[in-house]
Amino acid sequence: MLLHIPNVLTQEQVAQCREILTSSTWVDGNVTSGTQAAKAKNNLQLPEDSEAAIALQKIVLDALSNNALFFTAALPKKIFPPLFNCYTGKFNTFGNHVDNAVRTMRGGGKRVRSDLSFTLFFSDPEEYDGGELVIEDTFGSQVVKLPAGDLVLYPSSSVHRVEPVIRGARIACFTWLESMIRETDRRRLLFDLDMSIMAFRERLGDDEDTVKLTSIYHNLLRTWADT
Repeated sequence: MLLHIPNVLTQEQVAQCREILTSSTWVDGNVTSGTQAAKAKNNLQLPEDSEAAIALQKIVLDALSNNALFFTAALPKKIFPPLFNCYTGKFNTFGNHVDNAVRTMRGGGKRVRSDLSFTLFFSDPEEYDGGELVIEDTFGSQVVKLPAGDLVLYPSSSVHRVEPVIRGARIACFTWLESMIRETDRRRLLFDLDMSIMAFRERLGDDEDTVKLTSIYHNLLRTWADT
C-alpha cells in the first residue's frame, strides 16, 4: 500500500524545520547506506547525532504522534530516528534500491525491522526540477513529488529511486518503521476497516452496527498485534 498523507507538518513547522536546515552542515549521504544502496546513492545527509538532526527529529516525531491517518495506516511499533537528506548540484540522485530489512540504531544497538518507509517533504515541488520519488511494487510504478509538509508511506520491500535533481534542492526527511502488524495484507485490511468505521461514525454516529464494527477491528488488532 502506498499512501499520501497531507499536512503532517503545518506551514509554521515546515518553516521552523527549514530554518534549522539552512544553518546545518551536510555530509555524504552514504554514511547510512547498505552495500547495495552505496553503489546507487549520491546525495547529502545531516549527521545523525548532530544538534540539528535531533531538533528536527523531535518536531517530526511529535507531528507523527498526533496524526491519526499515519497511525491507522502504519500501526507503528518502533520508528527508526528520522534522517534528513538533500539532493542538489552534483549530489543529486539515488538509483534503484531496496531498503535494508533491519536497521540498527546508533548507540544501544536496538534494531528496527523495516516494514514501511516514509518520505516527508520540506521543499515544495516548484522549488526544484527532477527529484521525483519513483516507487515500484505490486501497485505498479508510482511517481511522487509532494508539497512541503506532506508525507508518502510505502512498503520498505519495494524497489524505489530518486530521479536526478537538475535545478534547485530537494530536501526531505526519511526513515523506516516496524509495524505492530507485520503482514502487509492484514495491515491493509485493518486500515480499510478503520477508515470505513470512521466514515460510518461520521454519518451515523455510534449506532449499534458502528460499535459492532469497532469491536471487530479491535479484536482483530488484539489477535494480530505484536507489541
